[in-house]
Amino acid sequence: MAAYTKDQVADASPLWKHVRKEWKLYSFLVIPLIYFVIFKYAPMIGNIIAFRKYRGGPNILGSEWVGFQYFEMFMNDPTFWRAFFNDLTLSVSYLAVKFPLTLLFALLLHEIRWMKWKKFVQTVSYLPHFISIVIVVGMVKEMVSLTGPINALLGKFGMEPIAFISLPEWFPTLYVTSGIWQSLGWGTILYLAAMTAINTELYEAAKIDGATRFRQALHVTIPGILPTIMVLLILDIGSILGSNFEKILLMYNPLTYETADVISTYVYRMGITGGNFSFATAVGLFEGIIGLILVTIANEISKRTTKSSLW
Repeated sequence: MAAYTKDQVADASPLWKHVRKEWKLYSFLVIPLIYFVIFKYAPMIGNIIAFRKYRGGPNILGSEWVGFQYFEMFMNDPTFWRAFFNDLTLSVSYLAVKFPLTLLFALLLHEIRWMKWKKFVQTVSYLPHFISIVIVVGMVKEMVSLTGPINALLGKFGMEPIAFISLPEWFPTLYVTSGIWQSLGWGTILYLAAMTAINTELYEAAKIDGATRFRQALHVTIPGILPTIMVLLILDIGSILGSNFEKILLMYNPLTYETADVISTYVYRMGITGGNFSFATAVGLFEGIIGLILVTIANEISKRTTKSSLW
């Protein structure tokens, strides 16, 4: 059997040849890779304290092996399951409203032919994305306060003011609607970028066949951006148990825990506020595993049905 030198093996690799040829471009990956290693992968080592008892001090990986004790603890905690189902309810509700609305808004923007009006609508719809979440929550609270414009409008119709921010049944509505307002325009960027790659000859052929603008969008635009739609859907499904922690933390209060408390806020109270770091790590690890399973399932379904996937 012939023996190959290190240089011969390297030269035989197409990837290595490309790296050697385009090393200047690959050098741009160095800083992102360092970032992910330091801030994304290295912290994963800390997940070991989900199986060990951590009391603080120099031993950052815990002092005593306890196995699945903390997993059993939160599995038997009714508060955790309330947070779990609240998280699921809020995320699914938000996804069910945001995903089709974002796609529909992108299709409508694509159909605008007057460029000045199109740019104006895009700019106005993008702006909320750049507003700090603290300011957004402050605006929501002012809008729905007892003396706010919404209750003032209700008073015009002879209705009693409603304490929206203190009623648990109103929290999902406030969370979803404010989230849609903030993310609707920004979410169209990838769709619009994908639409620019569609062959214009397809639209011309559709016009010759007598297709209306609606038919063109249905049979040309949507199939053309279907891979993008599926990738974004997979990513959204992967974060289905990851409701916006900062927003919920700023919006909720003890009166709305019934519908507003989610896994991330539960982890915050148990870990940061309560000091039960091992317990909170176990809950966070459980949430991450569920997210990984959901992404994998969604990716396989997409691969089998539309031939497009993340991997």
